[in-house]
Amino acid sequence: MSRAENSGAFEKDFEEQESKTADDAESRLDRIVFIGRTFDEYMRMFDLKVKDIAGQSILDCPGGACSFTSAANQLGCEAVAADIAYYHDQEKLYEKGLMDIVHAMDHVDTEKERYIWSEFQSIEDLRTERNKALEACSIDMRLHPDRYVPVTLPSLPFEHGRFDMTLSAHFLFTYADRLDAQFHIQTLRELLRVTRVELRIFPLVDQSGNIPGLVEELVEYARGDGWEAEIREVPYHFQKNADHMLIFRNKQ
Repeated sequence: MSRAENSGAFEKDFEEQESKTADDAESRLDRIVFIGRTFDEYMRMFDLKVKDIAGQSILDCPGGACSFTSAANQLGCEAVAADIAYYHDQEKLYEKGLMDIVHAMDHVDTEKERYIWSEFQSIEDLRTERNKALEACSIDMRLHPDRYVPVTLPSLPFEHGRFDMTLSAHFLFTYADRLDAQFHIQTLRELLRVTRVELRIFPLVDQSGNIPGLVEELVEYARGDGWEAEIREVPYHFQKNADHMLIFRNKQ
């Protein structure tokens, strides 16, 4: 999926894209921004230690070009990534990812003030990490294609309680101006349905760095469905104001 640092490249109608069928998505590679974070970024974004994920079954949704699934499996986890991008041919996705990184770096360079330059010292540092994530993800997709499941949210093809933990980065709340409350609730419902113990969502701001009212709305929905909610500061801060995550824990 698109990431917040690509907002300038993502002026296409994302909500419409999400409603497309798998066959239609195959013909719309140009509408997908294929960029991801590294495993180390994920661990800081979601305030995780290796002991927290050891032996766990984990869903990364949407997974994009992130390297979390690859690295987590190497550590003995059963990690799966899900994304609409995976309907496309892996080699085409890789080439698209290379181009998207170029466009994303140009965009970030023009809006440096939207970011806090402690995670990365420069655009080149950021570029290196994005390429590192893409390379690791692409290699793993070739070797283990079964780990990368094409999905069209808000529907997921997994059974109830399939994963111990689900991680969802830069999707819910990020596009609060384009994905309405109903879509957020439907997607949250599916993420909770396939999660047995814990769901973590990062960040809690939209692309402008504002906390949308949807955060509280989703918290109330999840609590009514038997989940505890916690907002926690995390040791990762790149986009301004994006240094908190939302944790849902199953009380049942």
